[in-house]
Amino acid sequence: MWVYEKKLQYPVRVDTCNPALAQMILEQFGGADGELSAAIRYLSQRWSMPTDEAKGILNDIGTEE
Repeated sequence: MWVYEKKLQYPVRVDTCNPALAQMILEQFGGADGELSAAIRYLSQRWSMPTDEAKGILNDIGTEE
């Protein structure tokens, strides 16, 4: 049986919201220039590479992103 206890490593207290910062963080994770977009680009370009070495490099980079 698993017991899941949701607690943070460090206590966090948020006094006010900052929509501009939230938008910037969301853009970095899922926007056009974000990590997820870069990973998907690398992994999709992998299928059109002619050599196995190039496929392997793009696969490694996309997995790391």
